[in-house]
Amino acid sequence: QVQLVESGGGLVQAGGSLRLACAASGSILAAKFMRWYRQGTGNKRNWVAIMGSNGETFFRDSVRGRFTISRDNANNTIYLQMNSLKVEDTDVYICNMEVGGNNFWGQGTQVTVSS
Repeated sequence: QVQLVESGGGLVQAGGSLRLACAASGSILAAKFMRWYRQGTGNKRNWVAIMGSNGETFFRDSVRGRFTISRDNANNTIYLQMNSLKVEDTDVYICNMEVGGNNFWGQGTQVTVSS
């Protein structure tokens, strides 16, 4: 069982930046994929950024060029750097880790972007 705890959310003005962190209770080296999702409406989560075990990254079109995903293996933490934030980025951001075919989820952190 892996626990994931997100932090770093908050209220920011449009154009600002936030860095989200996701701390894992175990080694993230075991993860095949680590992902950031946003909660969306109607409980429909959408992936935002993905990092594979080989370091390859993928971004949803709406955030490409503004968001980056990175990892700190020593501290078992992944990050989502969010720059040039837009009002439409407002949401709960949730960390996900896939290990051995199992998916583990954090509780999420609220990001609110004001105009």
